[in-house]
Amino acid sequence: MISNKSNKRRGVHLLVLFVALTSIVIGIFLAAGFNVTQDTSAVSPPSTVSAVNPSSTVMVPASFTDVALAVSPAVVNVRTEKVVKGGGQAFRHFQGPFGNDDPFRDFFEKFFGDVPRREFKQRSLGSGFCVDKEGYIVTNNHVIENADKIKVKLKNGKEYDAKIVGRDVKTDIALIKVESWKGSQTVKLGDSDILKVGEWVVAIGSPFGLEHTVTAGIVSAKGRVIGSGPYDDFIQTDASINPGNSGGPLLNMRGEVVGINTAIFSRSGGNVGIGFAIPINMAKGIIDQLKASGTVTRGWLGVSIQDLSPDLAEYYGVKDGKGALVGEVFKGDPADKAGIKPKDVITEVDGEKIEDSRDLSQKIAEIPVGGEITLKGIREGKERTFRVQITKRTEDKETLAMKQPAEQTDLGMTVAVLTKEIARQFNLSEDEGIVVVSVEQGGPADKADVQQGDLILEIDHKAIKTLKDYDSKIKGVEKGDTISLLVKRRRGFLALNIIK
Repeated sequence: MISNKSNKRRGVHLLVLFVALTSIVIGIFLAAGFNVTQDTSAVSPPSTVSAVNPSSTVMVPASFTDVALAVSPAVVNVRTEKVVKGGGQAFRHFQGPFGNDDPFRDFFEKFFGDVPRREFKQRSLGSGFCVDKEGYIVTNNHVIENADKIKVKLKNGKEYDAKIVGRDVKTDIALIKVESWKGSQTVKLGDSDILKVGEWVVAIGSPFGLEHTVTAGIVSAKGRVIGSGPYDDFIQTDASINPGNSGGPLLNMRGEVVGINTAIFSRSGGNVGIGFAIPINMAKGIIDQLKASGTVTRGWLGVSIQDLSPDLAEYYGVKDGKGALVGEVFKGDPADKAGIKPKDVITEVDGEKIEDSRDLSQKIAEIPVGGEITLKGIREGKERTFRVQITKRTEDKETLAMKQPAEQTDLGMTVAVLTKEIARQFNLSEDEGIVVVSVEQGGPADKADVQQGDLILEIDHKAIKTLKDYDSKIKGVEKGDTISLLVKRRRGFLALNIIK
């Protein structure tokens, strides 16, 4: 009994000692200024944060709920359907492990080689967002391109048929409309120019068909050029973007749209933390034009241009290394009439400095047709000034057909020899070959999904490099015959079958 009482007294003494020591330690921390209940409102945010939102004192948002709740009703799931012809030639190019000596080759060709081509429905998914109460919805061109049917689905589950109002291939922006629109929620367009690297952003869309998925991240970079077109100026973000997010909004923390989610960089097809969005400031004017006329009109200067390397900048006497070097001037076009010549370096447009060739292209494209501008440039080390009246940039097929030797065939497409100018306009890296400059709607080529800008590499497995090569392969093709094309489109290859 005595032993138990002693142990209890010893335990009480140890507890008292522990409490005393704890009090001393807390007192030392408080004396040193480590206040556990520090008022975060007294902390001054970095200048980059206050520049965007002066009242903001929170570096990490407590929640993205407010943004998601406010904007989600205006975000739609876009489902498309198109009829594609397949079958028929599926086994014509069968290649087994034994090559041409494969013992099963004759079997496949005998039983499957002449199967009639069948039609099947190809479906795709994307996202979009409503910009007004009339039912106009912004999405990506690649989401609705060549679609026979378009349906949009709201967060509340309601579905509507939509039609294409207009689309712009060069920026991958499209405008669709729901005639019987009953939605009441629309988005607010923000200002992508004031968006800062490191700022929080939210993406809403339908990745892999999972509707109204909300993801968050930061702006990783601005002004990214990824080789998708002549007007690349993407916002890079690490907010999770996956297939199906295309066309959905990228939002700032005020719930304003600052970008249109468009592309991802991924070898696996899934998110790896690198996504790209079209800046909403670039899209605003395009959306207005598509809404008004269904097409986009851009200004045309009439030159081919390139960036200045450090060596070229030194050679031409451009001290800051900024500007666009003129490589070619097209006769009779605005630049030619204004006296601009090859090897001139354009440095300013109406007083605004030019960073590079992409910057010049974008500025010229935004100038209204008929508008007069003042260009400043450097020629042989001396500054020159030019007054230029901008004309309309015609569709590539009209411009190219007028300037380059072209040939139209009864396959329903016009082709031309690839030149530097054509390669630049269609963003092709090759320096030779035959390119499709126009496709007749409803013709054989159109039905086979041949598109303007496709580079024809082979016809029936024979290399095509000249118009003579092209002519020799399509000569003698009769109605009902099928020819196989290997084409390069953007960064990939496609095998297409045209039935004459």
